[in-house]
Amino acid sequence: MEYEPGLDELARKRLEFSMREHGLIQPQDQLAVSLISGGRSNITYALETSTNAWVLRRPPLGHVLSTAHDMEREYRVLFGLGQADQTVPVPATAFMCRDKQVIGASFYVMERVSGKVLRTSTEALALPAEQQVSVADSLIDILAALHMVDPNSVGLGDFGRPAGFMQRQVARWTHQLNDSRSRDLNGIELLADSLRDSVPEQRYSSIVHGDYRLDNCLVRDGAIAAVLDWEMSTLGDPLSDLGLFEVYYSGLAGIDNPVVQALDGLGSYPPADRLIDRYASRTGHDISQLDWYVAFAWFKFAVILEGIHYRSTLGATVGEGFDGVAELVQPSIDRGRAALAGRGRR
Repeated sequence: MEYEPGLDELARKRLEFSMREHGLIQPQDQLAVSLISGGRSNITYALETSTNAWVLRRPPLGHVLSTAHDMEREYRVLFGLGQADQTVPVPATAFMCRDKQVIGASFYVMERVSGKVLRTSTEALALPAEQQVSVADSLIDILAALHMVDPNSVGLGDFGRPAGFMQRQVARWTHQLNDSRSRDLNGIELLADSLRDSVPEQRYSSIVHGDYRLDNCLVRDGAIAAVLDWEMSTLGDPLSDLGLFEVYYSGLAGIDNPVVQALDGLGSYPPADRLIDRYASRTGHDISQLDWYVAFAWFKFAVILEGIHYRSTLGATVGEGFDGVAELVQPSIDRGRAALAGRGRR
């Protein structure tokens, strides 16, 4: 059943009082609340008075996996990165509220950054040609900058367990596959087993975003104005971010993808290889084994898509944009196996 996760008047008044307590609004100000997004991921609201604007983030209604929607972790990484001279642009945090009596869940408030989320290829191609290039460069440069931030310098030294990160990731997503499949998928067990048996030695550790792509960013004036949606962030292997970035950026050639709009080969957007080389130049990271991370990213993507398909067969998927998802799973598996077979070619 679809729902509109708005705030009732009593919750709005409690929120208004909380924001006054934190010095964000004056006694005479009236707070307007409107839904930006909600349902499948963390719920986002716009908060406005006549003079100021903020954004509130809270977990989805009825969510199960609390670790995937931990407001305090998301707040903490935003707060920490905000101390890093904005090499990684993030919204400034205002306050964290752990009192679930205010709006029914823990939440945090951050500044509202001006900019636009480019969710479709049509929106991405609407930028002038020179901005298409600069947005892509900005996107990869910020990922490189994120991976060069010393977690200890921003209070995130204990934000995760970098050692053995990819072994745990393969195990996690294999378990997720086993919990959310309802049909035969050619080669997926072989891909999972091959990934498990060939995890590269981890050479680097850093803050990782976990879902880094263009439509998780705000774009303004031909650059990335802010990186959003840090709910999957942790400490781990930075090449996992880079492999997933390549999957999102390159997409499935010749196949319409309703989940993520690929940019590689569109308009003036640079080819993925150029951006990957730019990342390597800026970080100094050895990317000779990146094909393994790309293969894992395709595996993860396939599992996510299969999970969406599985939930849709149970009538448990809310919202639009899921038509054709089931047909993307097998090509994703095939791309993962092809990437793994080409490991070391970079």
